Amino acid sequence: MTSLCVYCGSSFGISDAYAAAATELGTLCAQRGITIVYGGGGVGLMGLLADAALAAGGKVIGVIPYAMVAEERGHRGLTELIPVNTMHERKARMAELADAFVALPGGIGTLEEVIEAYTWLQLGLQIKPVALLNVGGFYDPLVSFLDHACGEGFLSPSHRDMLIAETECLPLLERLATARLVRVPKAIHRVDGSLPGL
Repeated sequence: MTSLCVYCGSSFGISDAYAAAATELGTLCAQRGITIVYGGGGVGLMGLLADAALAAGGKVIGVIPYAMVAEERGHRGLTELIPVNTMHERKARMAELADAFVALPGGIGTLEEVIEAYTWLQLGLQIKPVALLNVGGFYDPLVSFLDHACGEGFLSPSHRDMLIAETECLPLLERLATARLVRVPKAIHRVDGSLPGL
């Protein structure tokens, strides 16, 4: 793993643990020679992540829509800042540049991004590992929901197991670096019970 796409909040959240985790992840990535790919912001956890990596001598690539650059939300000290036209282009470009994905705490934007990456993995559209940094149990409700969806037959156990969740940065990076994923076909359930192609 030489590059890591990190999704995280443009706010700090109420717990100091979130800021500490963003700072630690940025520092550890720099120390391990892992380039951070993220949304290009200079505020909230996004800004802390980038600043920590840069301070430790790491490389940070930001991908940000032109509209957000115009609002002066972009980080001004990155290794590279790539402006794009839309949020769709932003996510696609970040995915192209990264070997793996991780979500730190964040809001609906962070949730949407990591779930999309996880969906791509489930569908076999990409085969890069996806993870949650579950700081202070932040993602416990999401993990519980996925377990519930699995129990209710909407998510297979194999696909459920593809999403990595760790509470600490170092074990998370180690699991991402050693993940060996294979495509698992998604079952197709037809109303009449027939199999596809028959």
